[in-house]
Amino acid sequence: MALVLLSSIALQAQSLTSTLDNLLNENYPPELPGATVLVAEKGKVIYRKAFGMANLELDVAMRPEHVFEIGSITKQFTTVSILMLMEEGKLSLTDEITKFMPDYPTNGKKITVHHLMNHTSGIKSYTEMQSFFSRAREDMSPTELIDVFKNEPMDFDPGEQYHYNNSAYIILGHIIEVVSEKTYAEFIEERIFEPLKMKDSYYGSHSTIIKNRADGYQPTENGYRNADYLSLTLPYAAGSIMSNVDDMLKWQQALHNNTLISEKSKQLAFTNYKLNDGKPIYYGYGFSVDEVNGTPSIEHGGGIFGYETYAIYVPSKDLYAVILTNKNGRGPTDITIEVAAHALGTPYAKTSQKKVSEKEMKQWVGTYQFDNDVIRYITFQDGSLYSEREGSQNLKLNALGNDEFAFEDSFTTYAFRTENGKKVALFKSRIREGKGVETDKARPAEKQAITLAPDILKRYEGTYELQPGFEIEITTQGNQIFAEATGQGQFEIFAEDETTFFLKVVSAQIVFTTNNQGIAESLTLYQGGQEMPGKKKN
Repeated sequence: MALVLLSSIALQAQSLTSTLDNLLNENYPPELPGATVLVAEKGKVIYRKAFGMANLELDVAMRPEHVFEIGSITKQFTTVSILMLMEEGKLSLTDEITKFMPDYPTNGKKITVHHLMNHTSGIKSYTEMQSFFSRAREDMSPTELIDVFKNEPMDFDPGEQYHYNNSAYIILGHIIEVVSEKTYAEFIEERIFEPLKMKDSYYGSHSTIIKNRADGYQPTENGYRNADYLSLTLPYAAGSIMSNVDDMLKWQQALHNNTLISEKSKQLAFTNYKLNDGKPIYYGYGFSVDEVNGTPSIEHGGGIFGYETYAIYVPSKDLYAVILTNKNGRGPTDITIEVAAHALGTPYAKTSQKKVSEKEMKQWVGTYQFDNDVIRYITFQDGSLYSEREGSQNLKLNALGNDEFAFEDSFTTYAFRTENGKKVALFKSRIREGKGVETDKARPAEKQAITLAPDILKRYEGTYELQPGFEIEITTQGNQIFAEATGQGQFEIFAEDETTFFLKVVSAQIVFTTNNQGIAESLTLYQGGQEMPGKKKN
């Protein structure tokens, strides 16, 4: 009997390994930037592999030991540091930030440590300030970084909304320094990395020799290029830590075993907090609150120049899945969710598109307003329904039935119904659910793109400097034209007329100024109410 049981367990493990191998090989081909993947159950590693390349120029294959910039997963280390100091009686989560920075201009608003930790402070996030990217190469102290955003108008009153906020975590890092009388880097090294024997984890640096560092890459139209330089003083306590999958497991086990903070404090970090009006935000302190095919999970991801990461912890099973990648583009979030689901033994069912008549689909066309004031436009084009969130992209929906639809390669679904004579859209994206009711608000007229000849488009090629260190590179391919801003991906732009172009991925416009021969000498970027002119460098 025991031999049969052991054989069954071995077959299950073999099946999981084969399934994950297929999934990850498909997403991280051997010749491209890659990933390291680790899955552990009850602290025991059940899957640990590497895929793709760590360095394209030297043909270095990825190994599980490689070290990555983990981006915003850093926020977990920052919030646990704050909770450690709280347990030592050195601060309270209800403390106002002016206790640590008396001259911070709160404009009479009560902003607490709690608000900073769960992204409800209303402070302007400096990474959303277009002008900030011009300083990507500049080393700055925490107080210099705070000076960048502290006088910006607040986005909302504390606790009124949830808005992911890197500025808040810069302030948290500074609070750690004020209270502990150590730098943030010293604190996490001495209080976290050393006690947990996380020997391959660092406060990030470009100048320090870091063994097994994986190089970061950003996508281009024809492949990848080396990632843009970003001073790691800028992400600071919001995103500057480097680590590998083995050390990340040590970190997760320390959380599970309450090595650094108590169970009570940990549950504060894992709580699904609410706004002032009682609406949940699905975020705790440095951790997102979600579910994997119905099983509650605690998660977070990170994205920084050249790297994207994601980690999922399932408390009820003590299961941990983490993927670290050395490229920007399609991040590892959905893949990590799939990996965790397979490890739990509850994989997501593969959805296949059903044949639904045009009449059945068109009945759900309309504008839907959701509880959170989000507007989504459902349209019919090219034989399919499309969903467009106001101010965002228009995405295709695959039919699962006459009134059931899903985004392609996504965990997000729509179910349409009729209630009280009105069309209703039930929106579900894992733990997040919403109900939209049809309104008579008209969808804004879609901008119409015109086709320009390749020789006209070539007149706009070049690099335009909007500010020192912040540039837009314009390239063409046939009758297509592309724009790539410093630290961002490459996007196609579309002509409204011979010199005016718009983007479809975001609400933005680029207008070129030309000389008498029609050759561009400068451009102006219009986005988010800002007008940013830039002269051509070459």
